[in-house]
Amino acid sequence: MALQKNVKIKNRKARFEYDLLDSYDAGIVLAGTEIKAIREGKASIAESFCEFNDRNELFVINMTVQEYSHATHFNHSPKSERKLLLNRNELKKLEKEVKNSGLTIIPLLLYTNDKGFAKLRISLAKGKKLFDKRDTIKDRDNKRDLSRVKKSFNN
Repeated sequence: MALQKNVKIKNRKARFEYDLLDSYDAGIVLAGTEIKAIREGKASIAESFCEFNDRNELFVINMTVQEYSHATHFNHSPKSERKLLLNRNELKKLEKEVKNSGLTIIPLLLYTNDKGFAKLRISLAKGKKLFDKRDTIKDRDNKRDLSRVKKSFNN
């Protein structure tokens, strides 16, 4: 499979499962085979989340990067923890929000920028309750029905 110029791997469930508050773009510390696999589009952030360790460093947990097909025995492990790179003020703000108000940090988008570096768009989020999810579904269905009516009215 050829390397893609722009990689955009989305977390589709994030907007449904969480109310998103603030978002940040973070760099990721990756091994050589990991970035090559990401450029092939062989990564998933669907079940992943972010967590602080005891030294106040932010890590993405449960992000899957498939093993690179052309690597030798120096290949990476698919589900290892990967460090996120943010500036100190952003890290302090995120840690305070997570500790005090019980919010969580989830990845929204894994992409490569113009220089070819992998970036992860993360968001401070609050989990939705079941009735909030029902409201989201209802709103989505109403918008779809409204657009159908508008389309048939215009024709």
